Amino acid sequence: MRSRDAALAAWSAVLAFVILGPLATAGRYLLLRDAVSTPRSYVTDAALGLGGNAARATPQDWLVALGSHVVDGGVLVTVLLFMALVAAGWGFGRCALAVLSAVGRPAGLGGGLAAATVALWNPFVAERLLQGHWSLLAGYAAIGWMVVAGLRLTGWRQAGGFAAALAAGGLTPTGAVFAVIAGLVVAPRRWAVLLGLFVLAAVPWLYPSLVSGTGVRADPASISVFAARAEPGLGTFGSLLGLGGIWNSQAVPDGAPWLWTVFFVVLLAGGALVLRSVRTHPPLGRLALLALAAVVLPTLAATGPGVAFLEHLVQAIPGSGLLRDGQKWVALAVPLYATCAAALVGAVPAVARPGATVAAVVIPVAVLPGLVWGVGGALTPTSYPASWRQIAAEVPADQGAVAVLPPGMFRTFAYGPAAPALDPAPRMLRAPVLQTGELRVGGRAIDRVPGAAAAAEDALAAGGPELAGRLAVLGVGWVLVEAVVIDGAQAFPAVPLPGLSPVAQTPALRLYRVPGRIATVDAPSRLQRGGAWTAHIVWLGLMVGGAGLLVARRGRELT
Repeated sequence: MRSRDAALAAWSAVLAFVILGPLATAGRYLLLRDAVSTPRSYVTDAALGLGGNAARATPQDWLVALGSHVVDGGVLVTVLLFMALVAAGWGFGRCALAVLSAVGRPAGLGGGLAAATVALWNPFVAERLLQGHWSLLAGYAAIGWMVVAGLRLTGWRQAGGFAAALAAGGLTPTGAVFAVIAGLVVAPRRWAVLLGLFVLAAVPWLYPSLVSGTGVRADPASISVFAARAEPGLGTFGSLLGLGGIWNSQAVPDGAPWLWTVFFVVLLAGGALVLRSVRTHPPLGRLALLALAAVVLPTLAATGPGVAFLEHLVQAIPGSGLLRDGQKWVALAVPLYATCAAALVGAVPAVARPGATVAAVVIPVAVLPGLVWGVGGALTPTSYPASWRQIAAEVPADQGAVAVLPPGMFRTFAYGPAAPALDPAPRMLRAPVLQTGELRVGGRAIDRVPGAAAAAEDALAAGGPELAGRLAVLGVGWVLVEAVVIDGAQAFPAVPLPGLSPVAQTPALRLYRVPGRIATVDAPSRLQRGGAWTAHIVWLGLMVGGAGLLVARRGRELT
């Protein structure tokens, strides 16, 4: 088993390097759509989930902020992403072998390698990388390990495995949900343990949501925007069956989407044929139902009635906005896909199995060549201008918040990729950076949260001689103006700032000070911050403690 694990991990590492190779450049940073890595980030209220918007990036931002005090933030994010991909390939390989063993159809290393390849080399991974959802891939990896823990472990080792996988997956809220669903499917009798561990893994985002109450309800207008998308000629169901269909048509790798769907249809049909006599046996039957739900439900959610239902749901139930990105749920179909891949290789006579293994790891790459080397070069790292370091040194943590121009969450930089990216200012600066949360997708504005950030944005848009006073009352001590790509050329937004004092003027950034007394606006209390810190420490303790319990118990069994 140890040699098999080593081979699965090594092969997964090779695939992960082929995918992430461009990010290995030192001193450069991932800046693509939702992915923003910076040399150093800080444990601000926003990083704790207390910044006024929905706590979607906890505990990820907290962990990276702490880690960047020791390791360069760009290196840290790249290492975490690499580890997530290795864990995904290795975990789904183990998952497939565990499922087949449980139904009396054991497969060898070749089957595990085929499963690992299918789990790593697919449109879901490619599209989430292109969208910048690097931390979601940790949750994706947790799915396979939850299945392994449910099928292969018992007693305290099983509890430790569940805890470690739930916490690792819980780097993002959706990842924790992925993990607990997988656990409940394969080990339903352990529901009480699983739900208890899920709460501990989710407490970094549950706590701020309960305390602040802001940003908890999603904008109903966002439901149709984030619904799964139909690729041409495939429809929504066909796109999701091929593990594609992300809402953003710009976050799709090069290639023919119909090939992905054909490949997975053949894979599932072959697996069903090979496993026909045991297809209803647990856990295979339950994983098949999970895969069916993971494809059918997002398909229904993308229809008119489905969109209307979710619009009512997000208005009625806080936190249900987690459901709106429909395509991400196809991740829960991958245990079945991986198992079918392993079963097909395992069904080949032993003399021909090496050739079948080679074919099983080559075909997915041939079907999706756009995933090679940074998803076709899209994951090219960025070098920040030196002026970011200068601005970060100028702005302290306690002299007012920072308002940023141009408005909006995303911008395109001349030194970055052609695709828009999240503003790095909230991670670069120690002071709170005001953000409205507003997203513009297809000409529609969604998710704007009312409050100080929206008021400051409105004040900057209105301008006038009273601008400085209005900003000061809102607790804004600084205005940062970023040069962005406008009509194909780098330029600063043409927004007059009367009454503000220039502090730094560089080709990429301009910093202004708001004069006078800066009001102290409503901010989280010490008690709230302490609670948020405690929640994050509980999450980290769950991961470390679970892994420690798993290793310690294994050590006892070997002695």
